[in-house]
Amino acid sequence: MFWNKEIECINRDELEKLQSQRLQSMVQRIYNNVPFYKKKFDELGINPKDITSVKQLSSLPFTYKSDLRDNYPFGLCAVPQQQIVRLHASSGTTGKATVVAYTQNDLDLWTEVIARSYTMAGISNSDTMQVSYGYGLFTGGLGAHYGAEKVGASVIPMSGGNTKKQLQLMEDFGSTVLACTPSYAAFLGESIVSANILDKIKLKIGVFGAEPWTEEMRQYIQNTMNIKAYNIYGLSEIIGPGVSMECECQNGSHIYEDHFIPEIINPETGEVLPEGELGELVFTAITKEALPLLRYRTRDLCTLTYEKCACGRTLARMGRIVGRSDDMLIVRGVNMFPSQVETVLLELPETTPHYAIIVDREGNLDTLEIHVEVAEQYWTDEMKQLDAIKKKITHALSNMLSLNPTVKLVEPNAMQRFEGKAQRVTDRRKL
Repeated sequence: MFWNKEIECINRDELEKLQSQRLQSMVQRIYNNVPFYKKKFDELGINPKDITSVKQLSSLPFTYKSDLRDNYPFGLCAVPQQQIVRLHASSGTTGKATVVAYTQNDLDLWTEVIARSYTMAGISNSDTMQVSYGYGLFTGGLGAHYGAEKVGASVIPMSGGNTKKQLQLMEDFGSTVLACTPSYAAFLGESIVSANILDKIKLKIGVFGAEPWTEEMRQYIQNTMNIKAYNIYGLSEIIGPGVSMECECQNGSHIYEDHFIPEIINPETGEVLPEGELGELVFTAITKEALPLLRYRTRDLCTLTYEKCACGRTLARMGRIVGRSDDMLIVRGVNMFPSQVETVLLELPETTPHYAIIVDREGNLDTLEIHVEVAEQYWTDEMKQLDAIKKKITHALSNMLSLNPTVKLVEPNAMQRFEGKAQRVTDRRKL
């Protein structure tokens, strides 16, 4: 088992001492080895030797995703090329790819935090894990893979897609754990029910991440697949999946603060917010060698709590990601997130968790159209019944969003299913 009880149940004062030591070392390394950070520190008049406590973190500069792209591909690396043993990268669909690098020690650290994560969910060498994240430049597949091997689980490196084969291997190999995106898990659950093989599937645990998902989506997946679904969080720039993980209490994800220091800031002002307030999540990777990012702005919006968990762990817990500051839609002056739509639809028996949001503009007025897939048992040729369903959905969405969307009903199984990260929003105002 990989429960590092000495760290995960550490006294907060002792944790602060450890973080301060590691932050001090990290600041010296990036100042001496990364010209980008040296320039930042010099411009602000910061002497890295003066940084001795984690309490000084808020005085240090932020790092943005644009900084990685501006210094593409290796400008933020703190070690020579000869020490880099692996590279991952984003797809680069909105510009240059975001490149992340790892030394061997970084890979060992990554494996360790994922193993600790899986131990939180009760995964052990008696399990068979089906990894249905994509393998390759995306960090999900390989990260999940090596962490599962570390705990001794049997690993099926299935990757994403080929749903028919996914179900066959689940049944034939007796998979007990599934790792993938929650949107793909929902699709796999539907497929299992449709194939009438739920009684032949041995799944008991799901570890899902790589995209925001709601508590309602969790309940949908758990009920469909008869499993316990855990949220794992990470981002490539910090290390990949395994930055935080839910324990059996499912009451927030424990952050591995011995390696990643979290902050919550006001996304507009950069001010550090008090415990419990919603804001943008910021991370400092204090033990990474190849790419030790300082105060990296994730754009993910959530809360932090430092209250001791019922499981006994004292590590900070992050609440669910409610959205991204750069994904928030402003429609007719009202702020909305796709997760709000998901929450409503999963509370209604008439709908499935598959939907699309289309924002457009007619003249000077924003328009909001939401395509909603109707559950099979509610689909009918009777227009009167469909009109009643449409009114019910529209009313529920209007109450949640404080907007009056145009709802379009879509027949069962007509909406696109996603094998990776779901793409729910089309904002035509930007086209």
